[in-house]
Amino acid sequence: MARQRFILLIAAALVSTGLIAGLAYSLWSLGDHNLAGEPHVIADALVGENTSGFAQATRTRPFSFPTDYGPHNAYQAEWWYFTGNVVTSLGRPFGFELTFFRVALAPGEPVDKSPWRTNQLYLAHFALTDVDGEKFYAYERVSRGALGLAGARSDSLTIWLEDWSVRSSETRHFPVILSAAEGNIAIELSLEQGKPVVLNGYRGLSQKSSGPGNASYYYSLTRMPTRGTVRIDGETFAVVGTSWMDREWSTSALGPDQIGWDWFALQMSDGQEIMFYRLRRQDGSTDPYSAGTLVTPSGAALQLTHDAVQIEVLDYWKSPRDSTRYPARWRIKVPIERLELEVRPILAQQELNLSVRYWEGAVEFAGTHADEPIHGRGYVELTGYDRHKAANNR
Repeated sequence: MARQRFILLIAAALVSTGLIAGLAYSLWSLGDHNLAGEPHVIADALVGENTSGFAQATRTRPFSFPTDYGPHNAYQAEWWYFTGNVVTSLGRPFGFELTFFRVALAPGEPVDKSPWRTNQLYLAHFALTDVDGEKFYAYERVSRGALGLAGARSDSLTIWLEDWSVRSSETRHFPVILSAAEGNIAIELSLEQGKPVVLNGYRGLSQKSSGPGNASYYYSLTRMPTRGTVRIDGETFAVVGTSWMDREWSTSALGPDQIGWDWFALQMSDGQEIMFYRLRRQDGSTDPYSAGTLVTPSGAALQLTHDAVQIEVLDYWKSPRDSTRYPARWRIKVPIERLELEVRPILAQQELNLSVRYWEGAVEFAGTHADEPIHGRGYVELTGYDRHKAANNR
């Protein structure tokens, strides 16, 4: 992310010509799920892409389930974003991210009906935060959407890339089972739906900039009861907690002055959740297309405009890779709700250095809502900071 995340997230970055060419070359020459080369700059990939022939999010639409759990191949990109915080019975905390992206190389279906032929690429990110062990693990896979290697079903919430998957049954869509393993790191988690689906933006249409079609269809499941296991270096931990699912599809781009975004998804102890994405402009200001949603304990959604939320950065963390500076503690205020929170990462090093580079990690917070104390956990995603190191380090 979790991808919004404008949570345009990482999947939208893949529609850049350069990265798609790299993915296609990897698939053609190696047949392997590992991507080589330096991480690509996300914001560069989101500007000026060719969207001809793809459907665009230009107006509201009805949402229908289970169909809208599944793929929307007429659009250039989409993503299924799962993040969560879980703990053992002794209170040992873990954070996780499991995200699947679908990217279309060309509009329409291939003329050649060979089972080898496809226009669709799938990419997945799997990350695990071990707070007590002070370790962060992040992995990536990519494959074509053919021959059963990767894909998504239209009749259930089911996505897979090789043996990483999110799976439900055709008759009972929840719980969904999240499964991913890489070496000695693995999760096997069961997620219930929890609250009803929340439509973000205007009835699910989330506008990201002024350009025609620069929007996504965007919904969330904001508090999903979670249980299962986490495995680290041969040791398996039984865990419980809560997860968050973000779901978007679009054919869109950042505006020319938008350099990245900060995305917050926070679950409060009073039964509420808040999602907010702050789109950042070249001069460091907040773009007016920034927006979010506050979800009540009953599941009702209050839309938040860019000026309804105040975000103050209180501290920073420098990446050991090249000293890129990321925000690392925030004060968030929503005056109309009498809400004030101080948010911090539960582990500073949660930077993903994959084919795209970004910081996404588990956070905790405390504060007040209507003068009553609250606390909680959530996830934050930060993109575009690596391309402005000089400005960030002034």
